[in-house]
Amino acid sequence: MLELALNARRGSFHLEVECRFASDWTVIFGPSGSGKSTLLRLLAGLELAEPARTQLERVVLDGRRLTDSAHGVRLKPGRRQTSMVSQQAALFPHLSVAANVAYGLRHLDRASRSLRVGEMLELADAGGLIDRRPRDLSGGEAQRVALARALAPRPRLLLLDEPFSALDGVASDALLIRLQAWAREHSVQTVLATHDATDALATGAEVALLNEGRLAALGPAPEVLAAERDRLALRLGSA
Repeated sequence: MLELALNARRGSFHLEVECRFASDWTVIFGPSGSGKSTLLRLLAGLELAEPARTQLERVVLDGRRLTDSAHGVRLKPGRRQTSMVSQQAALFPHLSVAANVAYGLRHLDRASRSLRVGEMLELADAGGLIDRRPRDLSGGEAQRVALARALAPRPRLLLLDEPFSALDGVASDALLIRLQAWAREHSVQTVLATHDATDALATGAEVALLNEGRLAALGPAPEVLAAERDRLALRLGSA
């Protein structure tokens, strides 16, 4: 369970969200500019800490408070245990795929590290890429490797910001279903930001609907996205 209370201003944009994600797999849905990426970046600790403009008032994961009350804009050092994957894979260009995935595994011995790298690449359907360099990867391949790198340390909180935008619909759906099963097996709280309703409907997710920086609805995908589902059905029917 993830509880959060966020209040952030970026120019004229104001994000103010307070809610509790009861499901272990939550989709943040909304149009471009609704605040999806800002919310994830705040949770990941990637936004600049500006006390006058940003407040992580409360971030609690499974009953454990992650925010530092003395420095409310920051997550407690060493306790975040968070991985994030965005549309941009941001792989280390000078490292092989294997070395990229192994980057956060320095606490493991060599054999365990190699085993974990292989497992994560197989999960992401990228096992055949292990010896390549990022420059030799397509956009979709790079996104698969970035996912494997994020999963390798087995984070407690996984944040996904439209991470499969370079994959076609069939490949994306298949990867999401495998990822959801893995995350539940390893008790990883997952938050996925998307503007594609099928990402939520395909996984039976809990959905948080964002609109102009505010939480418009929170609940099961079939309920929250009923109108969007009907719109998609109408488009498919008229195609």
